Amino acid sequence: MKNFLKQHGLWVLFAAAVLSVALAVMSVLSANSSPLANLTGILVSPFRAGYTAIANWFNDLQNYYKDTTDLQAENAALRRQIAQMEETIRQAEADVEENAKLRELLDLTKQRRDLTDFEACMITEHEVTNWTSSLTLNKGTSLGIEAGDCVIDECGNLVGVVSKAGTNWSTVLTLVDTDTSLGAQVFRTKDLGVAQGDFSLMRESRLRLDYLPADCSLLPGDVVVTSGLNGYYPSGLVIASVEELRKDDSGASSYAILAPETDLDALTEVFVIKSFEIVT
Repeated sequence: MKNFLKQHGLWVLFAAAVLSVALAVMSVLSANSSPLANLTGILVSPFRAGYTAIANWFNDLQNYYKDTTDLQAENAALRRQIAQMEETIRQAEADVEENAKLRELLDLTKQRRDLTDFEACMITEHEVTNWTSSLTLNKGTSLGIEAGDCVIDECGNLVGVVSKAGTNWSTVLTLVDTDTSLGAQVFRTKDLGVAQGDFSLMRESRLRLDYLPADCSLLPGDVVVTSGLNGYYPSGLVIASVEELRKDDSGASSYAILAPETDLDALTEVFVIKSFEIVT
C-alpha cells in the first residue's frame, strides 16, 4: 500500500481534486435542476424554439388569411354598394334629363296649341345605309300611331315621318332619307320649296331644299320650317338651317343644302304628333 501511494500518490491527489471540482459543479447545477434534466433541456431547447417559431408563423399565417378574407369580403360589399350608388346616380341623371325634355315639350305645347296629341317613344334601333336612314320606335298602332305622323324631338325640331306602324312598333324615315319629301318654307324670306333627302348627302346627314326661285337670297343659318300646305303636316315645325345656296344645272332655279336642326345620331327618345289642328 505504501509502495502504491509512493508510486501513484500524485495521481490519486489529482483525481481527488478533479472529483471534488466535479461534485462542486454538480452541486451548483443541482440547485436548479438535475444534471440529466439539465442535459435534456439543453438538447430539447433548439427543438422547442423551432416549434415555437413554427407555431407563431402558422398563427400569423392564419391571422393574415383571416384578415385578407375579411378585407376581400369588405371590398366586395363596398363594390356592391358603390355599384348601387352609381346606378342610383345614373337613374337620377336619366330622370333629370327626362324631366327636362318633358318640360321643354310642355313649353312647346303651350306655344303650339295646334299640336294636340303627342306620344313619347324610345328609339330601339338606328339604321343608316347607302339607301335609307330610319329609326325604329317602341310604340305603334295600339297607341294611335299611324303612317304619316310627324316625329319631333323635345324642342319641336322635326326628326322625320312615320312610314310604317305595327301594333307595338313603328318605323320613321328621317329627314335625310331619300324617300322623305316635305313642303317647306324659309322662315325669313318666306320662299317655298321641297325639303327632301338626297343619296349624295345622306351619309353627311344633310338634305336639300329644292325648287327655290333662281333669284332667292337665302343666307347661311336661315331657318327652314314645314309649310303646312295641303294640311298633310303641321306648319312651322323646324326642319333645318341653310348651309349653302346653289344653282341647279339649268340655272332656272336654286337649291340649298340643309343641316337638320336635331342631331339624328344622338337621339334616344322622340315624340310622335298623333293629331294636330290645321292653322289657316
